[in-house]
Amino acid sequence: MGKVIVITGVTKGLGRALAEWYISHGHTVVGCGRSAEVLNLRLTHPSPNDFTAVDVTEETRVAIWSEKVLGTHGAPDFLINNAALMNNPAPLWKVPANEFNKLIDVNIKGVANVLRHFVPAMVAKKKGVIVNFSSGWGRGTSPEVAPYCASKFAIEGLTQALAQELPAGMAAVPLNPGVIDTAMLRQCWNDQAASYPKADEWAETAAPFILKLSAKDNGKSRSVEAFED
Repeated sequence: MGKVIVITGVTKGLGRALAEWYISHGHTVVGCGRSAEVLNLRLTHPSPNDFTAVDVTEETRVAIWSEKVLGTHGAPDFLINNAALMNNPAPLWKVPANEFNKLIDVNIKGVANVLRHFVPAMVAKKKGVIVNFSSGWGRGTSPEVAPYCASKFAIEGLTQALAQELPAGMAAVPLNPGVIDTAMLRQCWNDQAASYPKADEWAETAAPFILKLSAKDNGKSRSVEAFED
């Protein structure tokens, strides 16, 4: 039976790859993204799939979006917080304040906004899996990506604390997707990223892996192991 899967940051990269895989395998994807490309997804993937232009840092917009989604589709089976930004590689003291703040707003506050407006409906039904994308840089560090590391360490802690608050039968999982050739990785590694798998290839393993997450995984840091460096 098909699942209802909510994905943030669905216009490109990992979010887009997941959406394409899930739809092609009979699931319903409800996604949001900041760029106008999200509207094109409405044409290529019509109802019951649903795509909306939403910036997750704008809580009012997230609230309106969630109300519409929950009214149409009910509480999702899977809520995947994928939307994130990477800082331009630089020593921490050289990262401009506005760049640091924008990253934190998306990577941490944006996740909290989405959780705030979707999780209550999931809790009411005592079912559903929340997957918050972490990173290898949420469990270890490298130079020149301190803001990103800070945000993903925060996601690990936030998700594990959330897991302790959920009723039996639900799960919140911080997931390290692994190393994939995306625009975000190229921002750090330039052409070296080309030696890693593309997002579509990653989704062939990651999408079914996520579907297997359940209450037994609640609060546990997981990784798509085939794509760990």
